[in-house]
Amino acid sequence: MNAYWNSFETLLGLGVEPGDLTFTQISLRGIIVFLVALAAVRLGHKRSLSRKTPFDAVLLVILAAVLSRAINGSARFFPTLGGGIVLVLIHRLFAYMAFYSHGFGMLVKGTPDVIVRDGQCDLDVMRRNHVSMHDLDEDMRLSAHTDDLSVIRLARVERSGDISFIKK
Repeated sequence: MNAYWNSFETLLGLGVEPGDLTFTQISLRGIIVFLVALAAVRLGHKRSLSRKTPFDAVLLVILAAVLSRAINGSARFFPTLGGGIVLVLIHRLFAYMAFYSHGFGMLVKGTPDVIVRDGQCDLDVMRRNHVSMHDLDEDMRLSAHTDDLSVIRLARVERSGDISFIKK
């Protein structure tokens, strides 16, 4: 068993300085990290890739940063993989808590902001959300299929950053 582990260590370059890793070792590490990341994201559910919220984007950015260290050898391999899985589990836990607690959901996911009410823009809220009139016009054309602000009853900057429209 010890001989098997030693060959596994050699194959992955465990305990080797990052600069001394071979192409094969980095490639094998990349394959393993890819499979672990795929399993972890599937464990975390589809939403982490589809919702586009800052809550979900933070997971993806940090997960990528952590797991890249396992590939390039700048951190220990298995503890780094474990840390990535813990991040996904924390994300899943927060999503679960946000489902059952509206206040917690607002804390981690934010709240939507109304930027148009009855065809009138709220420029202060638009400025706070970094939405220009050009952005509003573009989203109105693409999402509401109109270029006439007077037909919009309500427009919100949603938690994802997308703008939703309700026509009169």
